[in-house]
Amino acid sequence: MSAYSRRILLVLSSHDALGDTGKGTGYYVPEAAHPWRVFRRAGHQVDFVSVRGGTPPATGYDPEDPVQREFLADPGVAAALRNTPRPGEVKAAEYAAVFYVGGHGTMWDFPDDADLAALGRDVYEAGGVVAAVCHGPAGLVNLTLSDGAYLVAGKEVAAFTDEEEAAVGLDGVVPFLLQTRLVERGAAHTASAEPFAPHVVVSERLVTGQNPASAAGVADAVVRLLAA
Repeated sequence: MSAYSRRILLVLSSHDALGDTGKGTGYYVPEAAHPWRVFRRAGHQVDFVSVRGGTPPATGYDPEDPVQREFLADPGVAAALRNTPRPGEVKAAEYAAVFYVGGHGTMWDFPDDADLAALGRDVYEAGGVVAAVCHGPAGLVNLTLSDGAYLVAGKEVAAFTDEEEAAVGLDGVVPFLLQTRLVERGAAHTASAEPFAPHVVVSERLVTGQNPASAAGVADAVVRLLAA
């Protein structure tokens, strides 16, 4: 890898409205916090980017989780989250991996952001790792490589399943079903035997996880790939 091989970019949603429910959404805090700790403990630098820049909306914070408390209390994280850059304002060449953090907000703003797709493409085509967890793979549904092929085509992937979306009562709220869309793009979707159980898939340099319980496992797999 390059001289920047120890830098990892976490991508966060900027979308704060959960459809027409009147409820808020955004990026899912534990899916950022647990990978952040894995990456930091492995010696990697972690940076943040969000679709619209600035301070991204957050959801899912559990104050009983010491990892989440540590994440939000970290001065460097707090400063970075106050003013994240947009995808078009960061250089893919500086990152060994890009990690699409989940949260329902991603379903609205990840798929159609051209700069975000270009960022993932450029990291991957430079030999880096692309990773995503839970709803984070929404950032992969329109991510095409330079030859026009979808990144996920022909690869095994995991993502929040249609069954899990129905179980949380949001299958009629999200703009599309993530599992179904990834399969439409040519992905071979795999899932855990039980809904909401951890499930991580590594397919070449693409690492995906099914749900929040998979977040740390996806990060562990990224660390292993970067060390190979």
